[in-house]
This record gives sequence, C-alpha cells and structure tokens, in this order.
Amino acid sequence: MNAAASPEPDRDCPLCPRLHDFIATLREREPSWFNAPVPTFMPPEGEDSVRLLIVGLAPGLRGANRTGRPFTGDYAGDLLYGTLIAHGLARGEFKARPDDGLELVGTAITNAVRCVPPENKPAGEEIATCRRFLVPTIARFPNLRAVLALGSIAHQSTVRALGGRVAALPFRHGGRQEAGGITLFSSYHCSRYNTNTGVLTEAMFVNVFSEIEAFLRG
Repeated sequence: MNAAASPEPDRDCPLCPRLHDFIATLREREPSWFNAPVPTFMPPEGEDSVRLLIVGLAPGLRGANRTGRPFTGDYAGDLLYGTLIAHGLARGEFKARPDDGLELVGTAITNAVRCVPPENKPAGEEIATCRRFLVPTIARFPNLRAVLALGSIAHQSTVRALGGRVAALPFRHGGRQEAGGITLFSSYHCSRYNTNTGVLTEAMFVNVFSEIEAFLRG
C-alpha cells in the first residue's frame, strides 16, 4: 500500500517539515515519550465492528504525543472516555495511560492532524496534507454510519475528506448533517479551555452522545 492510500503515517513521516522537526526536538528532550504520529485507536473487534469514528484536532503535547493513544494523558480524555463509557461506546476504566485496559466498543478515535503541532496550532497546509490519512481512515471501516468531529477544524477537514463543501456544511455544536453517505455529528472540542470557559459544558457534550447513541440504535 503506498503512502497516499495508507490510513496510518509512517513513524518518521516527513510530509510536514515543521511538525517533523518539532517531534525531532521532542525526541531529544523527552526520549521516553511516544513522539510520533499517533495511530487511530481501534476496538479489539477490528475494523468491521466500527460504526462511529471520532475525529479530534491533533495530539496534545503531554497527552497523546506522550502516551501514543488519542485523548490519553490530558483533561480532554477524562471527559471523552467517561462519556463513551457511560453510553456503551467503551468499556473498562480510563486511567489516562495506554495500558489501562480501556477498550472501545464499535468506535474508533483518530485526529485530523496526526502529529503534535507547536502551541497546539496546526497550519492550514498541515491540516490539508494530513487529510491524505484521514480519507483512507474513514474508508477503512465498511460498516461506518457516523462520524463525530470535535471542533471546527476537525469538522472542516472531515467534510472535505467526505467530499463535501465546507460552505454547505458549516460547523455548529450539536450539528447533524449528511456528507458522503455518512451522518456527520459535530461538537465543540472537549478541551480544558472550552470547559473552563463554559463554551462546552458536560451536559452539552453528553447530549451530543445521546443523539449519536439513539442514531446508532435506529
């Protein structure tokens, strides 16, 4: 499989020089960290079981970039995985480390940008470049019914990956739209900044997952 068709970038992916160089410095500074493109978190039952794909923005510096698992090691994961467990989309106990035994149920989690960006801000060109992995990631799940995009950047990149137009499918929290034969749900990102400022409350986040749960049962 060539790089353009692969859903997972190489550990030393050179496609975004700024991100590649940033990771190189992190490998010197923190050699025990993961420090590489973070792979999609999959359920143990495999690709055929996935009906929901969650798309975040990018790995957090001390979160997924450190641990190697999406939303693991920072606050955003506490809210996300707790909500997933409550809605039957994950099982076990989330302890913010990749060996905690937590398992996804019918769900996979990835990021629009696989490498940690400086100051948590990927450039537009980097978002576009990394879509070469998002497109085949979406395509790898034959029974996929829904995608949840966390934040406007993830939403816009997912719309484009599904062949839609961003102007026709704008981001809004609690949104539900059809794109590329998939139902696209959208939420504000579950970052500590958004929850601390009241942009996103736990109730608002739970409501999105309640809608997704009802949709998947339908």
